[in-house]
Amino acid sequence: MSSAILFTAPPLPTPSINRSTLSFTAAASSASNFPPTPDKLAILLDKSNSIHHLLQIHAALLRHGLHQHHILNFKLQRSYSSQGRLDYSLALFNRTRNPNIFFYTSIINAHALHGLSQEALFIYTQMLYEGVQPNEFTFSSILKSCSLEHGKMLHSQVIKLGFDSDLYVQTGLVDVYARGGDVGSARLVFERMPEKSLVSLTTMLTCYAKHGELKEARLLFDGMVKKDVVCWNVMIDGYAQHGMPNEALVLFRRMLAAKARPNEITILAVLSACGQLGALESGRWLHSYVDNNGIRVNVRLATALIDMYSKCGSLEDARLVFDKIYDKDVVAWNSMIIGYALHGFSHDAIELFNEMCRMGLRPTDITFIGVLGACGHAGLVEKGWSFFNAMRDEYEIEPKIEHYGCMVNLLGRGGRLEEAYELVKNMKVEPDPILWGALLGACRLHGNLELGEKIAEYLVSHNLANSGTYILLSNMYAAKGNWEEVARIRTLMKDSGVRKEPGCSSIEVNNRVHEFLAGDLKHPKTEEIYRMLEEMNGWLKAHGYTPQTEIVLHDIGDEQKEQSLEVHSEKLALAYGLISTQPGTPIKIVKNLRVCSDCHAATKLISKITSRKIVMRDRNRFHHFVNGSCSCGDYW
Repeated sequence: MSSAILFTAPPLPTPSINRSTLSFTAAASSASNFPPTPDKLAILLDKSNSIHHLLQIHAALLRHGLHQHHILNFKLQRSYSSQGRLDYSLALFNRTRNPNIFFYTSIINAHALHGLSQEALFIYTQMLYEGVQPNEFTFSSILKSCSLEHGKMLHSQVIKLGFDSDLYVQTGLVDVYARGGDVGSARLVFERMPEKSLVSLTTMLTCYAKHGELKEARLLFDGMVKKDVVCWNVMIDGYAQHGMPNEALVLFRRMLAAKARPNEITILAVLSACGQLGALESGRWLHSYVDNNGIRVNVRLATALIDMYSKCGSLEDARLVFDKIYDKDVVAWNSMIIGYALHGFSHDAIELFNEMCRMGLRPTDITFIGVLGACGHAGLVEKGWSFFNAMRDEYEIEPKIEHYGCMVNLLGRGGRLEEAYELVKNMKVEPDPILWGALLGACRLHGNLELGEKIAEYLVSHNLANSGTYILLSNMYAAKGNWEEVARIRTLMKDSGVRKEPGCSSIEVNNRVHEFLAGDLKHPKTEEIYRMLEEMNGWLKAHGYTPQTEIVLHDIGDEQKEQSLEVHSEKLALAYGLISTQPGTPIKIVKNLRVCSDCHAATKLISKITSRKIVMRDRNRFHHFVNGSCSCGDYW
């Protein structure tokens, strides 16, 4: 453990007294104006609120021989720490003769609050070496920033010295285990606490929420008699961060009903949930709430609004927020660039990148994910290579797995499969299943069964195969009519315990998100939805549309294939949108998987027939359907 900090702290300056500005002179002086008493100096130290005043008081201590006065010395040390001058505090501590447990605990606590856990542990070790016995405050201080490994060692000392029943020490131990990801040990310490404060409850709640144990978190949350804004934030953010955005929005509404006042952290979590759901109405309401309740829209919050509007299909609103940011940082630029890329407006994304560079901002690795993604959505292969090479050569950013993924997608979708395969084989980082999946998807798109089999065989043999691997390979065989291989792959998939992710589409109507699975019959308006589906099929046939039954990769008849296409989740969501919104208003749909070519073609035609703008976000990008055309140019 390093001890450097104890011996390299800057020397404590010898302050000089400026009698014209000394704030304590009047209060400290008696009839003779000399000398100030320790009691009066102690009061002045407690009231001091600037480093300037502390230096003046310190000068008085030195001048009047009070610099070794234990109480004054302790207060001065603690005051320097509270004013952010840990160097002064440490230098003063090192000059203190025979520091007691209060001195040690104060300096340990100061280091822990600054995240200097190694240094705090060294001082703790020094304290033990000097024969000074720790107390409960020492342990609760040092546990604030220590690692799980050191926390376990300290836990054994806590038990040995009999402080394991102290509320503050127990809360500190729960926090150590929670930060270290040891949920089981955190739970064990927590459940043994005879008394649970709001802090300890919040600590355990944070532990559960952070590590995805949301059922346990919600049980604890619902059982809390008193909830402050931090508790609400932890639970809402837990839902948002672990793929349960609907639950996050429901809980946020409950928070408002309970008259709890949201803060910036709440807003950020709820904006994330809105973005995941594509809940534009809810996101706009939240933006209005921010404006009407005096919540300052700083760069961080503005960036979250840009991200939300982009993911909810309104680039116009995203750009309005972006243009209003006075002092944009690179994160704000990245968010807008990625927004354009997500919607397929690749040239706008690239132009914004160029503008950012002209403004003197240096791109980050996230910036290049945005521009490479933009190139991928437009098939700009050479431009993509140019950006990829510039990362390393011009900006000295080493490509990560995400950048290679963008390039594989760009090359694969452009039909340059061998080039993409060579790139993957020669990567400096180990390719993951997602990267291989992108290449396998390109093989499926271009019908390259030979390369697809080679990749799938590699993934299966190295235990890297996931549901997408099996499904893509099965679909490739099905497209060739090789039903025996399809059956073999599906059996292999079943034996491996891999399950296909079901297609799910959602649509927001009147601030409520409605979700549909393929062939769904659970919605309260199912009969009306299916009547609208029949009407939609009639419109399509009247305009000469033929269902793309060749994409149904099952060994069934054409009529059954048509029926399966008719009840895809995005068509159910579209039907519900048509019966639930006013004619002429845009319809926005979010799908968890890539939209199929039949639904894509049908939606284009329905946008023309109904004179509606239909915006659909699938797993990869946005599609803006207007008057029979799509913004993707049928390249997705």
